Amino acid sequence: MQVTTIGLDLAKNVFQVHGIAEDDAVVFNRPLRRAQVLPFFKKLEPCLIGMESCSSAHHWARELTALGHDVRLIPPMYVKPYVKSGQSDAIDAEAICEVVTRPTMRFVAIKTVEQQSLLSLHRARDLLVRQRTQLINGLRGLVAEFGIYISRGLARVIGFADDVTLGEFLDLPDIANEVIRNLSEHLMALHKRVRWYEERLKQVAKEDERVRLLRTIPGVGAVTASAIIASIGDGHQFRIGREFVAWLGLTPANKSNGGKEKLGRITKMGDQYLRRLLVVGMTSLVRQTRSHPERASKWLTSLFERKPARVATVAMANKTARIVWAVLTRNEPHCQSAAA
Repeated sequence: MQVTTIGLDLAKNVFQVHGIAEDDAVVFNRPLRRAQVLPFFKKLEPCLIGMESCSSAHHWARELTALGHDVRLIPPMYVKPYVKSGQSDAIDAEAICEVVTRPTMRFVAIKTVEQQSLLSLHRARDLLVRQRTQLINGLRGLVAEFGIYISRGLARVIGFADDVTLGEFLDLPDIANEVIRNLSEHLMALHKRVRWYEERLKQVAKEDERVRLLRTIPGVGAVTASAIIASIGDGHQFRIGREFVAWLGLTPANKSNGGKEKLGRITKMGDQYLRRLLVVGMTSLVRQTRSHPERASKWLTSLFERKPARVATVAMANKTARIVWAVLTRNEPHCQSAAA
């Protein structure tokens, strides 16, 4: 009996495969060791394979696509409603097999090795930035216990740590000076690594034509542009700009019922990292607009008059995401897209 559809539940070592025939009869539902996965699929005729989109899903999707199979990645939240009572790998694989055949299901585009390599820069930078923030908060709290106040802001804390590292001693016991010096050295090393990642991202931005196109959009810098390219590529997996905005979680939640339309807060679904970068970029644009109101557009000025700053920032991020999709799909700078 020829297998037409397979649900593959990914794991670290033991995978579960659920295969059905054209008449929906179950052909197999069995576990596979990691080393058995590729030999198992090599023996099968090309078929439809569904997998949850997770950390290793893109790697396995590329490998199975190279064998001639039609591989589709599914957001885990769309698989959950199809899971029957109980929890096991066999039940999960069966649910994935069911979901992948739904005609209206939304799938995740398979990332290339180059996209994942670029994303690795962003993931590592984001990790170090969070560690640096934790260290800064710890250092400010520690010295505050001795009556030393460090003003808020990255530059001021880095300046304090740099002075301590260069040999400045505080009027404190030796133990306290040693602890503060060690934390300061650690902070300076982290800051140096973060700067290296930022410079590497800027170098990538200069080499990629699509990143240069996105940087023509106000509020979109090298980090945001490269993260977008690494995440969605050319953007053609989205039919319209609103689909991209919804994927980012920047659209209001629809809670309409009984013919009454009710829109709530933004859904915050999708890629949290991209959403945060866009909102931070728009926050920077808001500060520039307040400093130079003559440079602001009429739409932005009227938005500030009607809405609070944070609401306006999210609304700007929504609009910018639509512009990003238009620039990518049309392959032309923002000014030309706006004129068109």
